[in-house]
Amino acid sequence: MSPRRAPRAGGATIGGPGSRADPRRLALRALAEIDDGGFANIVVPALLGPSGMSERDRAFTTTLVYGTTRMRRALDLLVDRFVLRELDGPTRNALRLGAHQLHHLGTPAHAAVSATVAVAPPRSRGLVNAVLRRIAEAPVTWPDDATRLSYPDWVVERLVEDLGRDGALAALEQMNEPAAATVRDDGYTQDLASQWVALAAGAGAGERVADLCAAPGGKATLLASEGATVLASDLAPARVALIAENVARLGASAARGSVAAAVADGTRPPWRAGSLDRVLVDAPCSGLGVLRRRPDARWRVTPDDVGRLVPLQRRLLRAAVELLVPGGTLIYSVCTMTAAETRGVDAWLAEEHPGLVAIGHLGGPWRAHGRGDLLLPHDAGTDGMFCLRLQRAG
Repeated sequence: MSPRRAPRAGGATIGGPGSRADPRRLALRALAEIDDGGFANIVVPALLGPSGMSERDRAFTTTLVYGTTRMRRALDLLVDRFVLRELDGPTRNALRLGAHQLHHLGTPAHAAVSATVAVAPPRSRGLVNAVLRRIAEAPVTWPDDATRLSYPDWVVERLVEDLGRDGALAALEQMNEPAAATVRDDGYTQDLASQWVALAAGAGAGERVADLCAAPGGKATLLASEGATVLASDLAPARVALIAENVARLGASAARGSVAAAVADGTRPPWRAGSLDRVLVDAPCSGLGVLRRRPDARWRVTPDDVGRLVPLQRRLLRAAVELLVPGGTLIYSVCTMTAAETRGVDAWLAEEHPGLVAIGHLGGPWRAHGRGDLLLPHDAGTDGMFCLRLQRAG
């Protein structure tokens, strides 16, 4: 996929002047934008905003786009059994959209086929009609788990190797389900796994805490609600602006603690060595634990990303350790499940900083994983997450 582009301008007249805002028509528009490099979580809201759709149709559109994007490898197998020529992008997306309704959503065949044909490119409506009717009638045999679950081969192979077959397949199955929204008491929407990481930091009133990779500010504002003074930094000014917006919206600065947002490189933080009680490193990672809420990410992340990000994770941790007061706490978290980014980083820390002592395991639903804890998506219906808590020698 090419780099992200902004969604093309459009409103309620999806598909041309005078046409009605239809969920399937808008879904096809969104799928084209995603093929052109857009991210689903940006494209879909941008198209839904001016559409004038009811809440029900907006939800259905999101389901169509996220599900079709997520399951496209499986959908292509369903389609390609009955296609003998190369397909252009709009036609393939129409077939994927129809096949998703038939196979995964359980939409009655007559409704899925007729409604999808109606929004397909006029030149290919006959083909779309014929292929979808064949898909509705024919049983399917999957060649392997990666195709059935619709992931790149390397993702399945890596997680099976790192988690064992049963754990990996259960996690991958769970990440094909839509992510439920969890709203905190203050109104901020944040997955429970991320909330639990912030709370596991154990920050208390009056403590100074750094969040070195803080955007968009969910963990920082939760730490502040526990009474801590939080120094929240990120490298990109736009992302720091997002932290500041969330702080202002939630009123975290007027809560028990406070949040100060700053543009800073987490590998070279601007704070004095030995001055902070706790440091949270929610590090950039391969993101294999959040694929349910980022449907296009599974097609963008590569095996090289893991090897590229581990050195960055180490540099962030090396800088974080220097910030801690004697007896201070380091919290390392990643929303992924690879051994290299979890147990591997833990093993490196144990060798690099033998003075860091594990605080203890979090307990259920977390699984002990090295000196830290791993939360698989199917353990509690959350994102996949790793959390490691260590204390600097006093």
